[in-house]
Formats: sequence, structure tokens, C-alpha cells
Amino acid sequence: MQRDNQPWQAMPAPRLDWSESGVPGSSEFGDIYFSRDDGLAESRFVFLDGNHLPQRWRAHPQDSFAIGETGFGTGLNFLLTWQAWAACPAPKPRLHYLSVEQYPLRREDLERALTAWPTLAGLAAELLAHYPAPVPGCHRLLLAGGQVTLDLWWADAEEALADLASQRRRWIDAWYLDGFAPARNAGMWSDAVLGHIGALSRPGATLATFTAVGAVRRSLQAAGFDMRKGPGFGRKRERLLGNLAAADITPAPTPTPAPPPTDTPWDIPRAPQPAPRTALVLGAGLAGCATAAALARRGITVQLLEVGKLAGAASGNAQGVLYTRLSRHHSALSDFALASFSDASRLYRQLFDAGELNQGIDGDLCGCFHQHHKADELADMAARLAEIPELARVLDPTEANTLLGVEQSAPGYWFPGSGWLSPPALCRYWSRRDGVILQEHCGPLRLQREGQRWLAVNEGGETVAAADCAVIACGNDSLRHSGLDWLPLQPIRGQTTTLPPGPPFDTLRAAFCHAGYMAPAGAEGHCMGATFNLNEDSAALNPRDQRQNLQRLAAAIPAWGDALAALENSDLPGRAAFRCTTPDYLPLAGPVPDAPALLATYAALRQNARLTIASDGPYMPGLYLNTGHGSRGLSSAPLCAELIASQACHEPPPLPRYLSRALAPARFLIRDLGRNKR
Repeated sequence: MQRDNQPWQAMPAPRLDWSESGVPGSSEFGDIYFSRDDGLAESRFVFLDGNHLPQRWRAHPQDSFAIGETGFGTGLNFLLTWQAWAACPAPKPRLHYLSVEQYPLRREDLERALTAWPTLAGLAAELLAHYPAPVPGCHRLLLAGGQVTLDLWWADAEEALADLASQRRRWIDAWYLDGFAPARNAGMWSDAVLGHIGALSRPGATLATFTAVGAVRRSLQAAGFDMRKGPGFGRKRERLLGNLAAADITPAPTPTPAPPPTDTPWDIPRAPQPAPRTALVLGAGLAGCATAAALARRGITVQLLEVGKLAGAASGNAQGVLYTRLSRHHSALSDFALASFSDASRLYRQLFDAGELNQGIDGDLCGCFHQHHKADELADMAARLAEIPELARVLDPTEANTLLGVEQSAPGYWFPGSGWLSPPALCRYWSRRDGVILQEHCGPLRLQREGQRWLAVNEGGETVAAADCAVIACGNDSLRHSGLDWLPLQPIRGQTTTLPPGPPFDTLRAAFCHAGYMAPAGAEGHCMGATFNLNEDSAALNPRDQRQNLQRLAAAIPAWGDALAALENSDLPGRAAFRCTTPDYLPLAGPVPDAPALLATYAALRQNARLTIASDGPYMPGLYLNTGHGSRGLSSAPLCAELIASQACHEPPPLPRYLSRALAPARFLIRDLGRNKR
């Protein structure tokens, strides 16, 4: 799904025809989304009964059961599956549902379609509350308290499934093949699509589809499925059912045989480990706490170890703004920024709605205005964003003033799903999740491999904790761990300033980004800043930096100029900490390579950086890294945590492969080889 330099735009909306009875149809493909007679009964019969659900959940040997679907449509199949899973008595596996859709319904059309099913109203309301905007890529929704994962891939089916299959892992236990009829939408039923379905299926996987077309049956047989015909629903005489050749299913991932790679698979571990039951996470800032919570949600017992106090370093600021960037063209940087922002905004909204975070105290998704001074870019993006107003829209200064509550002289972007959060409050919430055991004031620790376990050892040589896998989330201190001295991390000092509540600053109604940022008042006032100081190592507050924060804000809001100038020599509260940054401004999230072995495996890249070397990458068993978030940890940490937890537990990933590669720590070793620097 590599899209570098391609124009960025929303996914196309379907062209809908609505029947008098409220059944949506596609005018583009000349087909309907569900049966006019009884859509509920048809979906249950074709897909749930066809895959022997929920009977298979009761005997499933793994912690998670994954269903793949081609064609999300109105979400009817998903809602019925969720309903059946919810009614299935425990013990049962977590439900992971992955669906691919090239023409996602807009939220208002989805809501209209789902009003036809009153028995699904409660589940439909939760889906609608978190339904993603039509932004290209994968959107992960955590539902039912995190026990149901819905991955919505807004993408062409062949492109998305090829991306997943390129990772040569078998993830899927059952398939719903529910694209429009083969005669009307042949691309959804191509040999390539059905071949990827076979490559992604675990031994013993099943599939069901409403069609009985012979070409589809033959393609699925070629993909490895034993196919048979079954009775159809209603007026349809037959349907197709299939299963992949049965084999013992073990907790270890099953590699998929694949043709020679088209690129060097340095990002795929050559010796994947079994899913862990226990984990160590070193570092209790945003990255570490988010990772601990993501692992614990999967039933893993996590020991969260912190050298000092929880959120004591860069994650200790009282307020931070949920930030993203927009671009007219796709790139790894802009695509990850948008994906992680959307994921974080959805997650935080859930936490506020559930009362897990306190509105106005722990944060507020009150929206955010970003000043932007490039008129040509704003004009271009205004047209592109017209399809996605729930993501962002372009405002002139007058419109910005109305929403922000502060007189503006510049146009910019309005992000309605953004706002401010308290990083310490988030860390406290994640660290208190069931399954997370927090240990503060551990002092410096080092990791040591002993047998099949990782040990956290203190300066006295005592083992503080041991587990099946370990995640290093120590910010700049990650470099202190043996074997990670090659990481190109750079500390950048940042100082914030706290403005007192009250006039004139209390008119601010939303978060505000300019050359710095400012949030509406929290418990301690308005946190604003922050400076970027290279090559400074003092954590003491600096009057020069306070003046810089005040002057930048005055330049962005001239009406506050006099009030801010009067504060320049005041003893305002503030805080200095050190961001952990990378040369390409992307975090480091993924497995830790065995650096000497990786350099030896791909040594030929020194002579030819474009050479394809078929070998998978050598990695440290069960060791992961989550750091380098810079000033955007509020946005990026949750999605990176999900990526690492998915990798450790052998689940479908929440990102396309080109973004996983862009975040992988080993990328810097590979780049250095290609530049003949190692």
C-alpha cells in the first residue's frame, strides 16, 4: 500500500439508491447491500451458520478469534457477529474482526441503513459513535471494553489483502466473502484477492459466501480451500462453503509460503516467538503506560517498571495538545500522523464518554485550531476536506475567532476531534488497568536474557522482575540498554509556561496551535509553549525561554500582546523536560533487531541499496521498543502500543506494512547499510 507522493484525498463515497422500504443499493454496481426479504436472517444463515459460529468459539484453543470480511457495507454482518459473540457464554476468545471496504458509507448513510434493525440498535449506536472518517488506511476500533477489535481497512480489497499477505503470517480463522455479486463487481472476486485470502488463513479456517459461481469456487480451490456447495438462502438455490486443510493449531504463528519477495523483508522476524503470557515494560511515561495497557487488554500480566515516578519525565506536563499534520500528498510521516491522531482521538473520546477520564480536569476534546499561513495549500486542502468535515476544515480568521473565542488574524485548520489532555492523568489511567503492576522508583535497570525469559536487573545485580517478553519505553534512556547504542535518538529540551486563569486568557474555548501551543485552563492554569532547545542539558527553568513562549503567543494573538508583555518578567510557573526525537521525526515502535546479525545478513546492501535479499530479519526474541515520540506522544503512543501488542500476540496489524516498516527500529540500520555507513 505504498502511496508516497500520491495525492491525498478521502476515500470515494458509494453512490446509493434507497428503496421505499429503506434498503440501500449501489447504483455503481447495480446491487443491494442486504436482502429485501430478511437481511438479518440471510446474514446469519450465510455467514455465521456457514462458518459454524458461535459453536467454534466455545472450542477455540487461542485467546483471539479473527474473522476477515470483504465488503463492510452497512456493517450488518459485523453487528450480528458481535451480537452472537456477546451472547456466547464464557470462556470465549476475544473477537477480532477485519473488514475491507473501498467505498465506505458516510456516517449519516450508515445510520439511516441501520435503523432497519431495532434489535441491533445498542450495538449500532456504539459502532456509529466511533465510526471512522473516510481517511485511507486501517482504522482500529476497540469495542466492548476492548474485547472486540474491529479493523476497518478503507482501501481497495486487492491492495489491502496483498499488503497483509506480504507479511507472510496466517491470521484469519473465518471469512465472510460479501462483496457485490461477481458479475457486477469482478474485482472483489479476482484470483489475486482470493489467493490472498488463502495465504492469510490459518489451518482449519473456514469461509462462507452467498455466491455459488463456478469461477469463484475454482479460484478458492486453487487458493487451498476444500470447497462444497450448500443450500442458499431464500430464492438463492446454492451458496459456497469452504475450509482450509485442517491441521493442529498452535499458539505460535504459522508462516505462509510465499513467492520470492519484491523487497527485502528485513522487517519480518525470521524466528517469531509464541505469544507471551507475561511482559516487562520499562518506562512509565505515555509510551510505556499505553503499551502496558495494550498488552494487559490481551490477558497478559504486565510489570510496568519506572526508574523514578510515574510520568516523571517528558510525559509530566500538565497539559498537551492532540496534534496532527495534513499534507496534499501521501508520505509515511503525514500518513502516520493522521492515522495515529485519528486513533488517539477515538480512544480518548471513548474514555471521556465512559467516565474513565474527567472532562475539564483530565482533558477536553474541545477542538483545536492550527494557524496556517500558506494560502495556496489551504485553498487546495479546503476542497479535499469537504468530504471529511469530521476530520478537519479550513477556517478564515472570522470563523476561527467564533470557534476559538480569541481574535485571529490568520486562517488555518479546525480539528473538531482534537483538544487537550493531561499526560499524567492518562499514565495513571493506563497504569491502573487490570493486569498492570506498577513499580516506581526502581532505579536504573538493565535487561538480561536468561533461557526463554527477560530479566530486569537493578544496579545491585538483583532481579526485579522477569517475563516472557520485554518492551523498552525509556525515552532517551533507551540508549543505556546493551545493544541499543546504534539508535539515533536525540534529546531536545522543551520548556512550558503556565499562564494564570482569568482574563484575558479565559476567553479561549479550544486548543490553539501556532509556532507553539496553548490549551484552555486546566487545574493549574493554561499550559503553553513549548521551546525547542538543541544541545542544552539543564532542566532548570530559563527566563529566556519563558519570554520566548510569551512572545510567540503574542505574535499569534496580537490582542493579548499587552497582557503577555506585562508577564515577561514575572515569576510564572513552568516545566522543562527533554523530548526523545529521531532524525525522520517518526517514533521507534517494533521488535528490536539483533544488530550484528542484521548487519551481516544484509551486508550486500552496502554495494547496492536497491538489492532484494530474500532473508527475513534476525531479531532479539521477545524484545520490543517504543520510544522517539518527540512532542507528539499524545497522538502517537496509543497506536504504537497497539502495533507492538499485535506483533507480540500474532494478531493482524493496525497499520499497513509500509507504515510498520517506517516505524521499525531496524530501519536506521538498513538505511546506514544502504549509505555504506556501517
